Amino acid sequence: MNNNYLGLDAGGTSTRAVVVSSDGRCTGIGKAGSGNPTSAGVDAATAAIRDAVTQAVTSAKAGPVAGAALAVAGAGDPGHRRAIVSALSGLVATEPVFEFDVLAAYFSGTAAPDGYVLLSGTGASAVRVEDGRLAGISDGLGWLLGDVGSGFWLGREVVRAGLAPLDGRGTSTALTGLLLDRLGIAVDERRQGGRTATLVAATAALYAMPPLRLADFAALVFTAAGGGDQVAAGILDEAAAGLAETLAAVRTPEIEGPLVAAGSVLARQPDFAARVAPGAVVATDGLAGAAVLALRHGGVLVDDATYARVTSSLDQLTRV
Repeated sequence: MNNNYLGLDAGGTSTRAVVVSSDGRCTGIGKAGSGNPTSAGVDAATAAIRDAVTQAVTSAKAGPVAGAALAVAGAGDPGHRRAIVSALSGLVATEPVFEFDVLAAYFSGTAAPDGYVLLSGTGASAVRVEDGRLAGISDGLGWLLGDVGSGFWLGREVVRAGLAPLDGRGTSTALTGLLLDRLGIAVDERRQGGRTATLVAATAALYAMPPLRLADFAALVFTAAGGGDQVAAGILDEAAAGLAETLAAVRTPEIEGPLVAAGSVLARQPDFAARVAPGAVVATDGLAGAAVLALRHGGVLVDDATYARVTSSLDQLTRV
């Protein structure tokens, strides 16, 4: 009789869980809100994780699963980890294992135990994986100190470049109009305290947002660059150079690959992914990697055949 395991991929946008049998068949999934305590708060994140796990276990008709691997972004605090473990009591037979979310991203693109992942979502980092473990990492320092080339970084540069002409600085760019449209702000040249009403309204709207919400504007740089805007193209050049530098920092001659490109920026912009990570497998779903981590922690050898069952069965579940 197959044992069942649970994989969890909890990020700032959503939390998803999957039940997977020891032969690699995914039999149940669940989805809830943000499981990242930094963006959602500890109580809300813990509740979302329990909700997603309950859905997955119930839909799989698995009862308590034998073990679980939890890839939870922002869950480094021991108190939050204890809260999660307590919330999952009765759903997981043994104490869950916490894993790096970047490993879930890596194993969403390959079953190979050695390789690299370049991640650009809300944050950005590069990781070297050896024997299925995180062996080296560069960047991932957060929005305040690093994450070069991430969705936040791109969105912040879009906002800076878009506001600059309104402040009498910088080069005229299509980003200004795109930004104002996204904010729902009309051009108003009347002066308020020496600034145009447009700039006053835009800055007020932006400062009212949590800082990480600047990532919402990242897509505008691709729209503008696609239309030939040179300012936007320059931002993408800088982002590409920064991501390439991050990846180079973890590369070593002993590990040739494969290379996985992951995160919302690279998954949604295949041309940009091909530019910064040539030849990479683009992973669009971190849940497959969470299932692989759960199997590995359960002592299951995840070979190519098992990996193919994980991805194909998960695809069928998510299509329903």
